[in-house]
Formats: sequence, C-alpha cells, structure tokens
Amino acid sequence: MFRFIAVIMSGAFVITACSSPTDSSSGAQPTPDLQTVRMITHESFVLSPSFVEDLLTQGIDLEITSTGDAGTLTASAILAAGQPTADLLFGIDNTLALRATDENVFEPYTSPELTNLLPQFLQDTQDGRLTPIDFGDVCINIDDTWFAEQATSAPANLEQLPEVANLLVVQDPATSSPGLAFLLATVARFGDEWPAYWEALRDGGVTVAGSWTDAYYTQFTPSGGDRPLVVSYATSPAAEIVFAEDTSITEPSTSVLPDSCYRQVEYAGVLAGAENSTGAQAVIDAMLSRKVQEDIPLNMFVYPVRADATLPEVFSNFTPVITNSTSLPPNQVSEQLASLLDTWGTVMNR
Repeated sequence: MFRFIAVIMSGAFVITACSSPTDSSSGAQPTPDLQTVRMITHESFVLSPSFVEDLLTQGIDLEITSTGDAGTLTASAILAAGQPTADLLFGIDNTLALRATDENVFEPYTSPELTNLLPQFLQDTQDGRLTPIDFGDVCINIDDTWFAEQATSAPANLEQLPEVANLLVVQDPATSSPGLAFLLATVARFGDEWPAYWEALRDGGVTVAGSWTDAYYTQFTPSGGDRPLVVSYATSPAAEIVFAEDTSITEPSTSVLPDSCYRQVEYAGVLAGAENSTGAQAVIDAMLSRKVQEDIPLNMFVYPVRADATLPEVFSNFTPVITNSTSLPPNQVSEQLASLLDTWGTVMNR
C-alpha cells in the first residue's frame, strides 16, 4: 500500500528460536515444539519484532518472504494457485483481490477475531477467503506552505483540480498502486465522464510520474520539486512528523484533500494447498489481535481494522480517518480494469 519507511525486508527474512527447549537451571518454561509457517507479502511489510517473537512462544516459527509490490504479489500468487510456495499471503488489496479469488488462490477461513473488527470491513471477504487486516486512503496531498507563500487557495474538491492541473503530479495507474487508486477515485466520482475529466487534467498540464517515490520525493515541492499537489496517502502528513530530522517540527506542512480520497483495504489469506493451513490461520488471528493492530499504524502507516484499537496521537492529531472516501465494488474493478487502463493510456498519450 504505502511506504515512507525504508524497506527492511528483501528476499527471505527468517527468524528461528535460539533457546533450548528446556532450561531447568533457570526455571524457564519449556519452549513448545516449533512449526514453520511461511508467509509471502509485499516489500513494504513491517511490524515490530515482538510480532514474530510472540508467535515463537505459540510454537510458530514464521518465515517471511517479500516480493515486489501488491501487483507483483498478486500475480505471483495466481501463477502458483493450488501449489503455493507459502502457507499465507498478506498484502493483497481490494483493487486486486477479486483477480486472486477468481483463480482460487485462497481457501476459506473465518477468524474468531472477526467479531472485534469494524463491520464495514466484513462486507468483501469473498466467502471468507480474505481477512481484512488494515486500511488506508489515497488522496491528493497539498503543500500548505507553498499555497500560503503564493497567497492563493488550494483546490477544495476534485472538480477544481483541472484548473490547477499544472501544479499537480499523479502516478501512472499501470505502474503505481496510488496512481491506480486515484484513477478509480475519478471513475467513482465522474462515472462514464471520467475520460473527459482526465482530458481536462492533461490539457491543464498535469505531470504523470512512474512511481509514488518519484512523485513524492522528487516532484512534490516540499522535496524540492515544482508541484505543490501530489497523489499520496492520507497518512503522509503524520509520516512527515514521525520522520522529520528536525525534532522541533510539531505540525506538518502538508494536508490532504478529503474530497479526493479512495479507500484501500489490505487482506491476508490462507493459500489453497498450503502445507500448514492451521499455522497460517493462527498467524491471521495474531495479526488481528489488539496488540498487533495497534502496532500497524506507526510501522506501515495505515489504519487498523479492529474496532477497539487505539490510534497513535500523531494519527489522531494530523491524519484522522477519512469519513467520506470513495471506493468501487471489487467486481467492477476486476471487470473493467484492463479497459480503464487502456482508455487512460489513450487519453494521456501513453
């Protein structure tokens, strides 16, 4: 989905138990026999070390393999459907989920922790094959300092963006997850008229970047670029504070345009044909525990799906949950995605 954090997992990241099963001299409790659970995820997955350590105390030795972004993850899972190289997958989102479930990538599992989740995230589980873990919103981010210095107002809604398209950088939806989310936001808002909206953005001078990193860290004005409007995440202002080198900064210089936001939900699923489906189920339960759910925001900069999870103060202050974000039904996205991308490419001359 997002990430401001440096990727710390590439290839396989394996943690194993180091203590002996029993240490009678110290009075330590016996370590349960370990069973290996293999999880495949995207390259932006990260949680505190206690996540894996706590699983060890339950007898689960979790092996985590990261592979590209959500699109790459989904494609690899589809290719291995029925004969997976892992037991569990985390990181498929609602824009791609139906592609995987249509190919029977997952087997059903209903976690007992689902009763603790916000009810709106239980609507698209594809008959229990997908378990929601976190959510976030892709939104237009605004450099408030730039607009204040120019003594001008930032756009207040999507309809006003074409008027300032020469100030906006977006991402190619064919190569970028936030770029795709923003395209879907315009489809949700404008329906069949969305190509005309993009024509207006094109004619107004919008810039299209190949990736979120390029758009945010090269072309966005706080990073030294010349575009004070960028497609990014609702949590970007909070990340600005958390990762600020200047510790005296207490408020972000950026904000989001709530009217522009598109909801993304990330799921986990037990892979059909898994060698250890029972262990995979236990890992999903752990990911839905209150401890792990409250660990998610400051590690992956998304929101927990658990109703009683408390958000960190920096989220509450600067990135409260967007209440009016849009989304499209998964079946509509699945059926129309190829056509949408083709049309977008034609409109944008790409």
